[in-house]
Amino acid sequence: MRTRRIIWADDEIELLKPHIIFLQEHGYDVTAVTNGNDAVELVRKHRFDVVLLDEMMAGMDGLTALLEIKAHDPLLPCVLITKSEEESLMEEAIGRKIDDYLTKPVNPSQILLACKKLIDTKTIAEQKLAQKYIGKLQDYSAMLAKNPGWRDFIKIYVSITEIELELDKHPDLGLNQTLDEQKAEMNVAFAQYVENNYPLWARGESPPPLSPNLVREWVIPQLRDTSEKLLFLVIDCLRLDHWLVLEKQLQEYFHIKRDYYYSILPTATPYSRNAIFAGMYPADIEQSYPDLWARGTNDESSSNRYERQFLDRQLEINGVRLKPEHKYIKVMDSEESENVARRIKTFMNLPFVSMVWNFIDILGHSRSSSDVLKEIVPDEAAYRSVIGVWFKHSTLLRILKTWAENGGTVIVTTDHGSIRGRRSARVHSDKDASTGLRFKSGRNLRVDEKQAIYLRDPALYRLPKGGVNSSYILAKEDYYFVYPTNYNKYAQLYHDGFQHGGVTMEEMILPVAIMESRKSGR
Repeated sequence: MRTRRIIWADDEIELLKPHIIFLQEHGYDVTAVTNGNDAVELVRKHRFDVVLLDEMMAGMDGLTALLEIKAHDPLLPCVLITKSEEESLMEEAIGRKIDDYLTKPVNPSQILLACKKLIDTKTIAEQKLAQKYIGKLQDYSAMLAKNPGWRDFIKIYVSITEIELELDKHPDLGLNQTLDEQKAEMNVAFAQYVENNYPLWARGESPPPLSPNLVREWVIPQLRDTSEKLLFLVIDCLRLDHWLVLEKQLQEYFHIKRDYYYSILPTATPYSRNAIFAGMYPADIEQSYPDLWARGTNDESSSNRYERQFLDRQLEINGVRLKPEHKYIKVMDSEESENVARRIKTFMNLPFVSMVWNFIDILGHSRSSSDVLKEIVPDEAAYRSVIGVWFKHSTLLRILKTWAENGGTVIVTTDHGSIRGRRSARVHSDKDASTGLRFKSGRNLRVDEKQAIYLRDPALYRLPKGGVNSSYILAKEDYYFVYPTNYNKYAQLYHDGFQHGGVTMEEMILPVAIMESRKSGR
């Protein structure tokens, strides 16, 4: 490790020789000066790791020196050492971006701790993060060896996602590839688990909370138990890691309780979001609304056009009668988002508002065809960052802040997540098969079974039959489907895109957050 360098400016520096020797014994190189002018001059010429400034010095005082040093190097940590504890002095020092302050008399240990905190915090944090991660790797392996259930996979996925966000702060640790490999291993086990258990869940045998249960489990109890205005917000294609970024920005305005549920299969909007709003599996929806998939699942405007009616019917079946009736809003573009933001206070007069927000899904799909977006969003960390910046300046955040300011409650969730498709899988089928990259339905579907799950009997999964001899295939891990015609062209075109419809933790394990306004009386 390189020697850490300190410059200490004090007009009584001779009296501090014991402190300087103590720092030197702990591996610090200390340059001592007697005035602020010399400190500023040396900082301009040489590199230091921290600056110690006496507040009262002849000539240039500590606060003035601080201002000059920060103008030269805003990131250089500075500690003010003062005899005064006056609040006005501290406010002025903080206003000039001081990093720490100590009150005289100071002992050598205080100085050492202040320097260590400012210089070594990042290194110590990275060491602890690496140790924590290695320990977690061992925990994950032990859990996989014990035949984990759906609750265990939630714990694994939440834990590994939280570590992923911590690693975003320490990109030089070099653990990202190890994390990717660990997630890939987890998704192999997860796909096998889902393949074995999903037909049982569809029959009601010990299932996790699934898309058809979401409104009954979280929304309806909230409508019955609170007099607060309720907003049910579904953000399309919001992964858990994305939500954790948004959640941090919302904690100032809401008390947030986070829970989790599993998306049904396929993890695609026409199936998963309809199941949420209807409270039914797709096969049951097909019986009640036979023309729903008449234009195919590739046309969202067609296949999701009944969401309002679905939700109204589900509330009625469960004995929830609202006066006035609930308001349903779908936001697909910036014009509509601004329109909703302008009218949000009028919606606060209603007992219940449901809202679908499509930005993240649109961003993911747009990236596949835009070289500019691929450059801006090269990986998951960048995706999280872009979503965080968007949300910070979004009309959606303005809407949620208004809801909080008026004492309302919000339930936020999503219909499915996404994963980066990195490996192409060659698929053969009849010409009428669907065009999805992570799932396909049709006749005579053929693909390597290592790359996909076959749903040969859609009824077992409570999915629409789609015609005689029709079946489904769902991509495992990070595979995406490509037909043989112009295979190389399309494999390259869709490579590394954010896709959904298949069976991974990122697509299936999803957040549900109940957010109560901090201004609420509850």
